[in-house]
Amino acid sequence: MSSASPRILLLTPPLTQLNTPYPATAYIKGFLGGRGFDVTQADMGLQLVLRLFSTAGLRRVFQEIEAGSFALSDNAKRMLRLQNRYLATITPVVRFLQNKDLTLAPRICHGRFLPEASRFDNVADLETAFGTMGLTDQARHLATLYLEDLADLIKETVGPQFGFSRYAEKLALSATSFEPLHEALQAAPNLLDQMLLEELEPLLHRAKPDLVGFTVPFPGNLYGALRLAKRIKEISPATVTVMGGGYPNTELRGIKEPRFFDYIDYLTLDDGEGPWLRLLEYLTCHPEQNAQNDRLLLQRTFLRDEAGEIQYINHPHPDIPHPEVGTPDYSDLPLTEYLSVLEVLNPMHRLWSDGRWNKLTVAHGCYWKRCSFCDVTLDYISRYETAPSALLVDRIEQIIAQTGQTGFHFVDEAAPPLALRDLAVELLKRRVAITWWGNIRFEKTFSPDLCRLLAASGCIAISGGLEVASDRLLALMEKGVTIAQVARVTDGFTQAGIMVHAYLMYGFPTQTAQETVDSLEVVRQLFAAGVVQSGYWHRFSMTAHSPVGKNPAKYQVAAIGPEPAGFAWNDLWHDDPRGTDHEAFGPGLAKSLYNYLHGVALDEPLSRWFDFKTPKPTTPRQLVQQALQTPEKPDFAKQNLRLFWLGNAPEIRIEAGKKAPRAVLTCYEQAEDFEVKTTEATGHWLHQLLTQLSQDFDTKVLLKDAAASFPQSEGSFEAFLQSPAWQVLREKGLLLL
Repeated sequence: MSSASPRILLLTPPLTQLNTPYPATAYIKGFLGGRGFDVTQADMGLQLVLRLFSTAGLRRVFQEIEAGSFALSDNAKRMLRLQNRYLATITPVVRFLQNKDLTLAPRICHGRFLPEASRFDNVADLETAFGTMGLTDQARHLATLYLEDLADLIKETVGPQFGFSRYAEKLALSATSFEPLHEALQAAPNLLDQMLLEELEPLLHRAKPDLVGFTVPFPGNLYGALRLAKRIKEISPATVTVMGGGYPNTELRGIKEPRFFDYIDYLTLDDGEGPWLRLLEYLTCHPEQNAQNDRLLLQRTFLRDEAGEIQYINHPHPDIPHPEVGTPDYSDLPLTEYLSVLEVLNPMHRLWSDGRWNKLTVAHGCYWKRCSFCDVTLDYISRYETAPSALLVDRIEQIIAQTGQTGFHFVDEAAPPLALRDLAVELLKRRVAITWWGNIRFEKTFSPDLCRLLAASGCIAISGGLEVASDRLLALMEKGVTIAQVARVTDGFTQAGIMVHAYLMYGFPTQTAQETVDSLEVVRQLFAAGVVQSGYWHRFSMTAHSPVGKNPAKYQVAAIGPEPAGFAWNDLWHDDPRGTDHEAFGPGLAKSLYNYLHGVALDEPLSRWFDFKTPKPTTPRQLVQQALQTPEKPDFAKQNLRLFWLGNAPEIRIEAGKKAPRAVLTCYEQAEDFEVKTTEATGHWLHQLLTQLSQDFDTKVLLKDAAASFPQSEGSFEAFLQSPAWQVLREKGLLLL
C-alpha cells in the first residue's frame, strides 16, 4: 500500500441486529478518525435486509421460487398465492418498523392489512399475553410476524442459510475445518449473496478504499464477511482486507488454515485499536526495503507469509488504555433506516430488538473474572480497565449530539458497581438525561440505595447471571454470589423500578436432576416474589478458554472432542458422568419460564413442566421470602458512606409550637410535594445539609461528617437517625452510598 493516508472502509457483514448498529466499526472509526485517518463504515446486514424486504427484492424472491424446483410446504404455497399482497404491503410495513409512518398501526391491527401465514397461527394467545399493550406495540409485533413469515419462505427456498440475526451461521458453528466454508464460497452466489454483492459494489465505488476491515462478532457473520472479501479481491486484488471481532477472538486463536488468507490478508485478535494502529504504520509509514523487519512490529496479528506459512506476530506493544480509545463515531451510519422489531414477549429481549440504542462500555474487561464457565483467560475479560466518569459522560454527550438518541446499552461483561455509581452521580450532576440498561453481577455492593441512584440516572433494566440457582454449584463455578444475596439485590433493583433479567444455566458439570429441579424452584420463588421479571435458560457449553475447558478433570468432566482441523477451536464436547441427562430438562425449563414471565402457574407443582418423572424439590418453600426479610444494617452503622440527595433544595419556615418553635421543610419534587417537621435547630441543620447536597456534587459529605455538625442541643445523632423526619427523607431520596 503506497498511500501515506489510506482510505479505510469498515464493514459489519450480515447479520447482527435490525434495530441498532453493532458498535465495533463505530469504535474503530472513532479511534482512527481521532488520529487523522480517512474512515468510512457501513452495515451490510442492514443494507441486505432493506434490499431484500422491498418490492423489487421480494419480486425477485417470488420469481426465483416459481422458476425453481422447490418442494414447497402448504405454508409456502399459500404465501406464493398471496404474493401480490406481500408486494403491496412490504414497503409500508418496513417504513412503519422504521418509525416513519406510525399511523399504519390501526390498519395492521384491525384492517386485515397484512397477509398472514403460519407465524400468525397463535396470534390470539399472543394478544392475550400483550394485555393492555398499546396499539403501536401490537402492530409492531404483527409486522414482525409478517417479516418472519417471509423469512421462513426464504429459508425454505432461495436462502436456506438466512436468519434475521445470522447469515449462514451453521457453516461457522464449531467449524474445526475450513472445508465447508471453502466449498460454499467457491459455489456460485445464491440470490441473497447476489443482493449482498450488489450493495457492495456501489459502496466500493464511492469509498475507493485501500483497506477494508470486517468485524465478525458472531458465527453468523463469518460467511458474509468472506463472501464480501472474495468479491473485493476479485474487483481490486491490491485492496488489503483485515478481520477482527468476537468470533476470531474466541474461535480462531490457533488458526493454521492457509486458504482463509485467500480472502483475508490480516486477522487481528482482541481489541482492534492497537493492532490497527501498528498495521497501518507497517503498511504506510516504512520504506519498502524494510517491510520484512517492520512486519515484526505488528501486534496480535495473523498473516500468510511469502512461503505460504501462517505467522502470528505479537510485538509487545502496550495496549491502548481504555480512556484513550476515543468516542464511538456513528456519523455515517443511516440511523433512521434501522427497524424496531418486536419478536418475543420477553421484556428484556424486547430491549435487544426494539429501539435505537447507542452501545458503550463503562469499563474494559470484567472486574470479577473468576467464573469458571467464562472465557476469563482472554483479553476481553481478563484485562480490566476503567475510564473516569467525567470522560464517560463526555462521550455520552458527544454520541447524543451525533445520533440524536439518548438511549444507551452498556455492553460490559459485568459493569462494576462503583463505576456505575460514579457515572450516575456525574450524569445527575451535569443534568444529562439518558435512558440506559446493562449487564451486572448480582453482588451485595448493589445496595437498595445504589439501585435508587442508578434509577434516578436513567437505568431502566439490568441483566445478571444467576446461572444455576444452587449454592453448591454457584460456589463450584466461583460466581461469588449466593441465592439469598441474589434475592436481596434483585429486590433492591425491583423496588427502585428497574426491570431485572436473570441469565439462567442448566447442565453445569456434576449438576444432578435434583439440583436442576431445586434450581427451578428458586427461579419460581423469585418470580412469585416479583423480584425478577425476565429470564432465559442457557445450556452450559464448555469452551476452550474457560477454566472448565482448561482443566476439565477439576470439574469431573472429560473433553471428548472435536479434533482440531486447522480452523476454529473453542466449543468443546464433553462427557459428564456424574451429572444428569441435561438435554431432557431443556424443553420443560423453557416452558416453565415462559409461564412464569406472564405470572402463570406459579403455584403449580414443578413436575407439570416435564414429560418424565422428576424428583420433588428439596429447596425450602420460603427460601426467597426469608432472604428478603433479612433486616438491613441500621444507618448508624454506615458512618463511612456518602450522603446523596436526589431532590431539590427545600424551603424552610419556622412555626410556633406548643412548647417551642418548630421547623417545616417543604420539598418540591417532580411527582409530589412533601413536608418534614422537626425542631428549629434540627430544621436549620437539615436545610443547610440538603441545600448543600443538592447544589454541590463535588464535595463528598459522609454520614460521619453530617454527624459532626449535628446540633449538640438536639440529643444523640443515633436517635435522630431513627426519627420520623429522617425516615421520611430516606424514603423520599436521601441515599447512603
